[in-house]
Amino acid sequence: MAGLTVLIPTLNEASRLSLLLADLAQWPQALQVLVVDGGSADATCTAAALAGASVLISPERGRGQQLVQGMAHARYDWRLVLHADSRLHHHWADSVMAVQIRDGSAERGWYFDLRIDAERPMLRLLEASVALRSSLGQRPYGDQGLLIHRNLAEAAGGYNPLPLMEDLDLVQRITEIGRMQRIGCTITTSARRWHTRSVLHQARLNAQLRRDWARGEALDLLVKRYDS
Repeated sequence: MAGLTVLIPTLNEASRLSLLLADLAQWPQALQVLVVDGGSADATCTAAALAGASVLISPERGRGQQLVQGMAHARYDWRLVLHADSRLHHHWADSVMAVQIRDGSAERGWYFDLRIDAERPMLRLLEASVALRSSLGQRPYGDQGLLIHRNLAEAAGGYNPLPLMEDLDLVQRITEIGRMQRIGCTITTSARRWHTRSVLHQARLNAQLRRDWARGEALDLLVKRYDS
């Protein structure tokens, strides 16, 4: 049976992490869950440990650095990277196992179809836009999850210890040697970022940050704009 290592970078996610860990308990085969924490001030690490996850403490805050550390401790060839505010569809395990046994699947990166947990028409349009960007543009982002085989991750150079854009950075390198493909199952992400900003404002900000990152703008400046 194929095992699965799940990597979850966290920072103050105690209120959400337990739900994701409960979803992961549906996996019927060998499972390693690595929660890599960036210095949470809440009970994130306690919640992870109580659910049976292994907890790693990153020496530096930032998803890129945390995922570098997590990948170094991954036990199984197949790795699934998830954001802590995600929820998985109840058929997720069957969908991932189907990918694992598919011919040539280790030569591709795999992502979930994004759903956002709020009933706003603009979010449905955003989901459709994300689907097109992911399939036609080959640019799924971290909140869609990333299922990747060790061989492809290593061939692409793995994660870089970036404070922002670590997902796009890796996906771009994956698509230079392979393709990204849908797992065929949904992942639901928290709508919290759209509670304080309009959908259009957040989408415009994300696009500007991606463009400025591609142009070489300093990452510390991009982080300040993202967090402002």
